[in-house]
Amino acid sequence: MPIPVHERFYSFQGEGFHAGRAAFFIRTFGCPVHCPWCDSAGTWHPDHVPERVERFEPEALAEEAASTKADFAVVTGGEPAIHDLSALSDALHRKGLRVHLETSGAFALRGAFDWITLSPKRWKAPLAECVSRANEFKLIVDRVDAIEEYARLLRGLGAPLDGARPVWLHPEWSQRRNPQVLGAIVAWVKDHAGPFRAGWQLHKPYAADLADARSAPSAPLGGRPEQGF
Repeated sequence: MPIPVHERFYSFQGEGFHAGRAAFFIRTFGCPVHCPWCDSAGTWHPDHVPERVERFEPEALAEEAASTKADFAVVTGGEPAIHDLSALSDALHRKGLRVHLETSGAFALRGAFDWITLSPKRWKAPLAECVSRANEFKLIVDRVDAIEEYARLLRGLGAPLDGARPVWLHPEWSQRRNPQVLGAIVAWVKDHAGPFRAGWQLHKPYAADLADARSAPSAPLGGRPEQGF
């Protein structure tokens, strides 16, 4: 089946273990999680969704990704796991590309993925089976107590957080200059070490995604791009 795609573009991965590496992004349309600070609100929010949503055959997306020098393809959203991604991941693999998935973990995964970044959200908790498959975790720190909240949630779902898998602490972009939020991240990393690492969205100060004309203009929830949400 064709996949509804909000945008697809060639950039570099701005977050996590593979930060700085060339990547082709496929951002699917649709998300039931509805984070109030979503910076990809064009994938779901009625105030920001485009008038027309394009649908692509998996083979066409794989061909486009393979035409670049990307080290891997990133399937993201929205929430990509609401779609059956089996045909897309197979098509990308046939083109010789590794396939990375970015998900909230709240929906069963359909497809073959080489790397899974799981970013839990308090509005729709992840499934234990998704937590067990994740290669890294990305916690969005929108308030000072968020780190403890999400660490407790992941441990309750069977993630030992023992250093085997990185746990990135990202300030929610509108809070990136909030000294309390940044201080909470610094303190947690210093106090707990192990898997916990301070994170950042490197692609944003570089404006790396926007260098590709296929990348949709940012439509952050709230409509105030200067504040990051």
